[in-house]
Amino acid sequence: MILFDHVTKRYGKGTRAVLDDISLHISANEFVFLVGKSGAGKSTLLKMITKEATPDSGKIIIGGIDLDYVKRRHIPDYRRRIGVVFQDYKLLPSRTVFENVAFALEIAGMSNHEIENTVPKVLDLVGLSDKANRFPADLSGGERQRVSIARSVARQPKILIADEPTGNLDVLTSKEIIDLLQKINNYGTTILVTTHDANIVNLLKKRVITMRDGKIISDQKEHGIYRLDTDNDGISDLPQPGHMRPTSYLYKTAEAELRREATPRRENIPHREVATRREATDSYEDATRRETTIRQETDLHRGIDTRNNPRPDSNKRTRNHRLIQ
Repeated sequence: MILFDHVTKRYGKGTRAVLDDISLHISANEFVFLVGKSGAGKSTLLKMITKEATPDSGKIIIGGIDLDYVKRRHIPDYRRRIGVVFQDYKLLPSRTVFENVAFALEIAGMSNHEIENTVPKVLDLVGLSDKANRFPADLSGGERQRVSIARSVARQPKILIADEPTGNLDVLTSKEIIDLLQKINNYGTTILVTTHDANIVNLLKKRVITMRDGKIISDQKEHGIYRLDTDNDGISDLPQPGHMRPTSYLYKTAEAELRREATPRRENIPHREVATRREATDSYEDATRRETTIRQETDLHRGIDTRNNPRPDSNKRTRNHRLIQ
């Protein structure tokens, strides 16, 4: 699906290579994270895929198309085969959610009838059916990114590139956007995500390609983790694949969600009410036993043994007392 064969790119003679002999292959339907510090070469690699830049040497084949043979006048048609999601959304502020998605289809030459049938389905996919008539200014950051994703997948591209899609979002909203990208991936779209969000990368454990100084320094095919250290001097020494630091907020959130899912649902039981009733019963029985003990001790003091014999009836004593009188 995506093939780079010894690709090198420099911006000017005598400068350091932005991409230095890059070779990689991404298969159809894969979900891949591309990570690295600023200046590592991630953006240039994406520009190679969208043909915004051309390599100095090497070969690039995207979806079976050799980019060496794509002429300038055919580049717009080629780019329509690829969906791109941007960090800053790039929505048209004067158009509604429906119109922003429809605009991408109009450019692709789709008829009005096809647009009217397609847009509602795409908005339903991203969970924005009830906000079709809203303007971007009325939406949250997460909702704007969903519109951006809807616009990108409306043409049903085989490849979707997401350039820092969670860069402006909070932790929980970021998780929702990544879940949406996974959903799109399940429909058969190849997903390539560039990100600096180590928590998201470590949580999903997908394939992770790590870049530094224009080179690929790590390609974890399975159970990938974000392996750049904070000093930008190489790969940090993390333990096992799929490891996430326990101090991570997202780690704790995910752990709590998994624990809730693993716990079978039970009816709410008023534990405190049951405990209170039990305590009251125990207290009453203790009081009854104490009262019986005191009564027996009093009777023994009077010379009456009621431990094995029943206590005389109080009414009989009263009648006998009257007869004696």
